[in-house]
Amino acid sequence: MAHTTSRTLIGRDAELGEIASLLGVRSSASGAGERTHVVLSGDAGVGKTRLLTELRDLAVAEGWRVVAGHCLDFGDSALAYLPFSELLGRLDAELPEAVRRVADAHPALARLQPGRRTMDGAPGRSGGDVVDRSALFAAVHALLEECAQDAPLLVVVEDCHWADQSSRDLLSFLFSRPFEGPVALVASYRSDDLHRRHPLRRQVAEWSRLRGVGRVALAPLGDEQVRLLVASLSTEGIGERELSAIVRRAEGNAFFVEELVGAASQPGSWVPDDLADVLLVRLDRLSDGARQVVRVASVAGRKVAHDLLVAASGLSEAELDEGLRQAVEMNLLVPGDGAYSFRHALLGEAVYDDLLPGERVRLHAQYAEALRAGTGRGTAAELARHARLAHDLDTALDASIRAGDEAMAVAGADEAARHYEQALELLEEPARRSATDVDVAALAASAAEALTSSGQPTRAAALLGEQLARLPEDAPAAARAQLLAVRAETLMLTEAYEEDVPELVRAAVALMPEDAGALRAQVLAIQARVLTAYEHFDEAQAVGLEALAMAERLDLHELASDVITTMSNLKKAGPKDALRSALVEAVERAVETGAVHAELRARYFLGRSFEDWGEWAQAETWFRSAIKAARAAGLPYAPYGFESRWQLAWIKTVDGDWDEALRLTDTTAEQAPPIPTAMLESVALLVEVGRGAPVGDRARALRRIWELEGSVAIHSAVAELADAARADDPAAVLAVYRDVVELLGRIWHPWFSARIRLAALAAGAVADALPRVPTAERAAYVGEVARLHGEGHTVLQKYTDPSGHWGPEGRAWVKRLDAETLRARWLAGVDAPPQDALVEAWREAEQLYADFGHVHETAAVRTVLAGILRATGDTAGARELGDLAREAATRLGAQPLLDRLRAQGSAPARAADGPASDALTPRETEILALVADGRSNGEIGKQLFISAKTVSVHVSNILGKLGAAGRTEAAAIARRRGLLD
Repeated sequence: MAHTTSRTLIGRDAELGEIASLLGVRSSASGAGERTHVVLSGDAGVGKTRLLTELRDLAVAEGWRVVAGHCLDFGDSALAYLPFSELLGRLDAELPEAVRRVADAHPALARLQPGRRTMDGAPGRSGGDVVDRSALFAAVHALLEECAQDAPLLVVVEDCHWADQSSRDLLSFLFSRPFEGPVALVASYRSDDLHRRHPLRRQVAEWSRLRGVGRVALAPLGDEQVRLLVASLSTEGIGERELSAIVRRAEGNAFFVEELVGAASQPGSWVPDDLADVLLVRLDRLSDGARQVVRVASVAGRKVAHDLLVAASGLSEAELDEGLRQAVEMNLLVPGDGAYSFRHALLGEAVYDDLLPGERVRLHAQYAEALRAGTGRGTAAELARHARLAHDLDTALDASIRAGDEAMAVAGADEAARHYEQALELLEEPARRSATDVDVAALAASAAEALTSSGQPTRAAALLGEQLARLPEDAPAAARAQLLAVRAETLMLTEAYEEDVPELVRAAVALMPEDAGALRAQVLAIQARVLTAYEHFDEAQAVGLEALAMAERLDLHELASDVITTMSNLKKAGPKDALRSALVEAVERAVETGAVHAELRARYFLGRSFEDWGEWAQAETWFRSAIKAARAAGLPYAPYGFESRWQLAWIKTVDGDWDEALRLTDTTAEQAPPIPTAMLESVALLVEVGRGAPVGDRARALRRIWELEGSVAIHSAVAELADAARADDPAAVLAVYRDVVELLGRIWHPWFSARIRLAALAAGAVADALPRVPTAERAAYVGEVARLHGEGHTVLQKYTDPSGHWGPEGRAWVKRLDAETLRARWLAGVDAPPQDALVEAWREAEQLYADFGHVHETAAVRTVLAGILRATGDTAGARELGDLAREAATRLGAQPLLDRLRAQGSAPARAADGPASDALTPRETEILALVADGRSNGEIGKQLFISAKTVSVHVSNILGKLGAAGRTEAAAIARRRGLLD
């Protein structure tokens, strides 16, 4: 296996800075104050040598001379002073004159010369008079002093856990005796090798009490640092699942990370042989009894309770105690809270892998019996695992179901799904399925609920489909109805364009017996939710009332809350205030009854209501409340809880808080399911492309998710469009548009509302490229833009919503499409519009985006409009809009907008030009008062007997003087400054 090692120091900057500071490495002047020697500790593989290598490079860069000696594991045949012989050899090679001078003054030094310590067959070569140890110690001290005359000297002695007693004593001498010159010492050792009787333990304690000796313990890397290390090691991307497993199993140990990364691409080599050899060599130091205790413990996993180990081991109390004592003293097991844990999880895995197959089965059976009999404490999940691996599958089935129920009771949806799926796998055997009294339909429904709650509705739907296919023809009608209904509910959460979901749930209700009680009420509640989602409102109202009546009659409080939430959402066909009031009541009812999923839905629907009207602050409040409730319930990826996070991230891209948007979309520290991860990444791309990052490849990689989640298609297509536009490739722009429209038209419907936004962006990208398109091709591209314009307006004509509401976002994008179409004709000189009409369209677009509150798109429109005004001779107007756009772009970090402003000749107004005064004119104050009252430009123009265009110019001036991004903000600033009566 190819070993992989990172050349980048990751996660150790603080420790490097601390050691360099203690040693005085960063100050290379001789005699620069008292230096502190360092004793560096850390587990094997945690990164001590890598840190010391970085320290060496830093010291050399600061003008230090660095020499190192290493202790080696010779067992009982250790060679005295081995690391110091190595040091002497290195110094002799670099400073032979200095070594000669010290050797002349201190003859004992010659005894450490490497050449004097080897066997070459000549008798008596290494013999001679016995040297006084104090003279030898003094000689080494003098050597270091002499070698520090020309440059500060850093001496490193590594792996002191293998040091012989003489070397340890010499280190004690050097640590305790001051140096006159700039000499600093570092001694490192493996902390996990220092068992209770290790001879170095006593001396480390003594060193710690010496003045001038500091201790630095190298802790494991954090999870985020391990992720960075994996990224630096892996030339090919590692999937999130494999990455999370490496993070979990390596426990911050850099060597473990490197070995696991090296094995990640090799099937069957998940625990690399080299790593296993390194770990298992520790067992060789144990007695046979202690080795057996460790092997039995490995079968339990990372941690095992003492009483369970007693019951499962089959050893006498004395044998077990003796074995545990050795294992603890040798730092293989760590005691705590009545249990024992492996010091490193991978050590336990390596020991387990080393067991013979029959030995594993026997030990698992012993654990299962101890848990079943109650002689050892444990969980249903543990019993399920041991029974399954002991081939006691009936016990494993019952325990898996119990484990799933226990996990769901504590909001462990991921774990519950795993247990339920294992139970369903065990039931695939026909004999067991027919012999058991397990309700397979209920079990499948529980598994689907767990998967959906963990953010995997697509997988849940597939599981239910498999169970329906396995259902015998003579299965009870209620069982089939339950599976159909739950599958319809999960399909509702996916892009299930190939199935008639409302018809599926209708079939479920038709099959469900009238006397099925609570089960029928649950299926009716599902039907009401599905019909509402597919806008069959009248039918949903009738079904909901029936479900609510049954739930209340049967005293099913949580189900009643769920139905009330569904029926509250039906009010979206009426006034928005009625909808919001009903949903607030639904939230309160759900909280009272503990109906978490109903609560999440109601909070999400409230957030969407405010979002649809562009009321960002209120939308944020409700979305954050849903996120908080979902996390508190342990269901961060449950439907509506996760969607609230996703919608809030999008809102943050609109209101200009891009850093918060990126924080909300960051899943690097989470084990997020693939589709939610893609949904969040697609929103993050909007920010990154706005800041000029090259995101084309990442956006195109998300195409694999398009058919599974249409929202990913919209946002990632926007990023692709921007990427193609920057490449000045209008053909590629149109290809991206066609691809996304074709797919969404197939899985949704041809005239989906977001098509207007996509058409406007595509038209704008084509318009930007037209000046550089060959003259002969321009008319064809203008024709393409005209087609986009027609398609966008077809969407508007076909748009239907129960509330009849076409929100501020939709109005802004329609006007943008109109304005981009006029610009394309104007730039190409094909049926060019009058300049006044062109400017008026862009002025209206600017106002609509400002009203909408989209900070970036407002700046983008102002940038384009500034270019148009400059081209038509209105330099003052161009400068004013350019300044507004530049301020927003600078705040966002939107480099492409800043580059465009610079390219079209827009620069910040100079002080000599006389910047516009912050003081409002009487007319502007009059208009601002009407703006604050919520009047439109047209209404203001009629009242003041001026044109709407003139009003628009005044409003832009007001926004610029007040530094406001929109009309609402301008009114708030004016009130705060006392500009309004």
